[in-house]
Amino acid sequence: MEIFSGQYHKATEASPGVLLLEFNRPPVNAFHDDMWKELRRIIDTISHTPEIRVIVLSSALQNVFTAGLDLNAQSELNSPSLDPARKAIQLRQHVLDFQDAITSLERCNQPVICALYGTSVGLAIDLACACDIRLASSNTTFGIFEVNVGLAADIGTLQRLPKITGNESKLKELALTGRKFNSLEAKEIGFISDIKQGGRSEVISAAIDMAKVIASKSPVAVIGTKHLINHARDHTIEEGLRYTAIWNASMLQSVDTSTAMKAVMAKQISKFAPISNTPQSELSARAKL
Repeated sequence: MEIFSGQYHKATEASPGVLLLEFNRPPVNAFHDDMWKELRRIIDTISHTPEIRVIVLSSALQNVFTAGLDLNAQSELNSPSLDPARKAIQLRQHVLDFQDAITSLERCNQPVICALYGTSVGLAIDLACACDIRLASSNTTFGIFEVNVGLAADIGTLQRLPKITGNESKLKELALTGRKFNSLEAKEIGFISDIKQGGRSEVISAAIDMAKVIASKSPVAVIGTKHLINHARDHTIEEGLRYTAIWNASMLQSVDTSTAMKAVMAKQISKFAPISNTPQSELSARAKL
């Protein structure tokens, strides 16, 4: 699994099919350009690696998930040498590129479970919103801090969090005040699925356990479920139903479907081949192992 590691990230195989990907830029995992660009490269590579079924995203540091942006690095963008129009064009492209890097978590084939703990502020919220499932330890401190440094959050929080929580009033309160909030409040508004008592080790362990369950399912079904839920979020119910009908018209022909159904009826555990260019006959043989 060393192929997925980088200068600012650590990757380990936590379990067959489960990759633990951790931010690793001491002292507080402050993100600069090289770090988020590296994250995108890693996620885009994993997305096309069928042996990986689930990603657990967390941090290698003991008390910090991420403190957000490296403000010293961001100040380099404010070059006085360009006229306003040219500077605006460059800044716009920079923001779009940054947004795309965080969106890589959302568009990758595999589900991403975010294990939050300790300091999880600013960009941490953008990152978590782009993940599929969010767990937090009881010691987590959250905050949409951008307003505190003279910014409107621009990497995804203001677009994704209202759809995650369904509570625009609460989002505006948190985003406009820039105040801290804890795990209990995060769960109450639906931002996280569950709270794990303790800190880093406890929440990562819980995320890995959940990932093992997901990794045991048909990758055809898992990829389709993630894709269709994301599609439904941005479309009407009717559009979603029609799109799902087209999607499953092909996916229901998978050997995984019959294998899973037979296993359920026989009260057995199925094994599923990874997504690959393997011929169907070989997939069937693997599925019976």
